[in-house]
Amino acid sequence: MPTDPFMLLSYVNMKLRDQYPSLEAFCEAEDVDQSKLISDLAAAGFEYSAENNKFW
Repeated sequence: MPTDPFMLLSYVNMKLRDQYPSLEAFCEAEDVDQSKLISDLAAAGFEYSAENNKFW
């Protein structure tokens, strides 16, 4: 996974849009620590919206 927060945002949102119905499903399938992902993207100013299934 990308380490740059903007590339990470793009990568995760693409996966959520195209392959996974939720952040939980993405993290489980991709073996990603959900808390760390949320924290990393929050540090760059992004927040997850479950309603929209994407970070903004």
